[in-house]
Amino acid sequence: MPRTVITFGTFDVFHVGHLRVIERAAALGDRLVVGVSADALNLRKKGREPVFSQAERLAIVAALKPVDEVFVEESLELKRDYIQKFAADVLVMGDDWAGRFDEFSDVCEVVYLPRTPAISTTALIEKISGGS
Repeated sequence: MPRTVITFGTFDVFHVGHLRVIERAAALGDRLVVGVSADALNLRKKGREPVFSQAERLAIVAALKPVDEVFVEESLELKRDYIQKFAADVLVMGDDWAGRFDEFSDVCEVVYLPRTPAISTTALIEKISGGS
């Protein structure tokens, strides 16, 4: 029986940390589905618009070899619906979210992957814009 893995992210200013989480998520199953945060969701979550538009971020993630399907994540509250819609067997999130999604273990396996050390989209954006 093929295993479907689902993961979520903004994937703004795409970097090697993003690539590694996608590769590691894909290795946990046979099919990888990726939810890319909507621009409006990112604004609510982080208080700023993404550098790259929703359409651009979807195109970048969809072009990656390990990714089988992408969709727009409209709301954090719909995670269970997305898991069920795509019949996901495994939910993969970064370990910065450890424990936050354990409630979904009744419908799928929940795996928290360690983040790539010293790589942060926010830090990259601040560095590029001349911040800290």
